[in-house]
Amino acid sequence: MSKNVWILNHYAISPDMSGGTRHYDLGKELVRRGHKVTIFASGFDHNTKKYIKVHPKERYKIEDYNGICFVWLKTIPYYGNNWRRLLNMISYGVRVISVCRAIEKPDVIIGSSVHPFAVLAAWWLARRYKTRFIFEVRDLWPQTAVEMGAIKTTGIPAKILYAWEKFMYKKAEKIIVLLPNAKEYIVKRGIDPKKIVWIPNGVDLEQFNKNNRLDLSSEAAKAFAKFKDKFKVVYTGAHGSTNGLETIIDAAYLLFKKSANIHFFLIGDGPEKKKLIKNVQEKVIDNITFLDPVPKLQIPRILSQSDLLLHCLKKLDIFKSGISPNKLYDYLASGKPIIMSAEAANNIVQDAKAGITVEPENPEALAKGIV
Repeated sequence: MSKNVWILNHYAISPDMSGGTRHYDLGKELVRRGHKVTIFASGFDHNTKKYIKVHPKERYKIEDYNGICFVWLKTIPYYGNNWRRLLNMISYGVRVISVCRAIEKPDVIIGSSVHPFAVLAAWWLARRYKTRFIFEVRDLWPQTAVEMGAIKTTGIPAKILYAWEKFMYKKAEKIIVLLPNAKEYIVKRGIDPKKIVWIPNGVDLEQFNKNNRLDLSSEAAKAFAKFKDKFKVVYTGAHGSTNGLETIIDAAYLLFKKSANIHFFLIGDGPEKKKLIKNVQEKVIDNITFLDPVPKLQIPRILSQSDLLLHCLKKLDIFKSGISPNKLYDYLASGKPIIMSAEAANNIVQDAKAGITVEPENPEALAKGIV
């Protein structure tokens, strides 16, 4: 029987954008099986800090991507990790509740916990329409924030978030987790294990089977052409505090004079990017090229031009529940060798026999692994 599925994910993207396309890919498979899918996302881009899917004067805009309906919402803009970002999150929850009356009534609503307000809105709408509510847990908030030292367990923000978390676990008919060991944490919160379903990130293999060439006029194509005779070591994805990309910089510095035929490409964006670029400039090395994010559809072509792919994470307790990074599934689909500089409960690279694992935050180990 055909179902009408709503997915509420503030940061969901279409395939012409850069980033993870989890819900677009999931939606495409659901549509293939005869269901209807509507994704509610912000028209204000989280990476570029610009309105790219709605005009600032539009409340919302509807677009179709391969049968998947995207409802792009106007949310309050923000330009840093401050109080305006919180307003941006709140405005998403308010906006989605106000505009969804124009969309066909759902049978199922999935609230994705990129932040609490998307899930609260999903639960509220499920009550309004008397339909099924599913809670998708991306990261274990607030536990992740506590273990990263961003908030204290005994603080008011943590207590509020723990209460929100418990409430959502209880109200959800099913709980989707991305991390393989997240179930253990949720069960300890008094939740029935039968409610919990593990659906990790994945990859659209069709995109890797196409013979589309990299746009020769693109920044990435020009950079790869410039260093076509080098051994190309590539990282794609976020340049954030947990990614530990300083280790790549330090490994590149160690290899700068020893292995002149190796060149590094760091593709993506994030709050740490400017600091990383400054680090390279201070080291006075020229074996690293920083590139802007590329649309998801271009990732298979980028990876096909690479010789070795890197996945790095800092040593953090939060990874004891496992990891499910989009980039690793893209890496695997490319068939290229991978170095994983991380410690987590699961080791996707090792399990797939797709490369080697080295100690995180150890530039010497990473440099040796690359050689």
